[in-house]
Amino acid sequence: MAAQAKFVLCVNDGGYPESLETRKLYETIEDTKASAEGMIRVIDESGEEYLYPQSNFVELSLPSSITGKLKLA
Repeated sequence: MAAQAKFVLCVNDGGYPESLETRKLYETIEDTKASAEGMIRVIDESGEEYLYPQSNFVELSLPSSITGKLKLA
């Protein structure tokens, strides 16, 4: 069974306005090593996954009926 997609809300573009938009949802990729360092792996505006500070985002708990419609991959 595939893992449920997780999404975060960007609350600070962190000086990367070309890569992140505040008040926008982003899909995350689980990365425990990055998480231990205070980072989060996000699929950004380029469509690629990159690491950003976790403090730039707020984790969201969305129903699977919604995440299925938002999932990119």
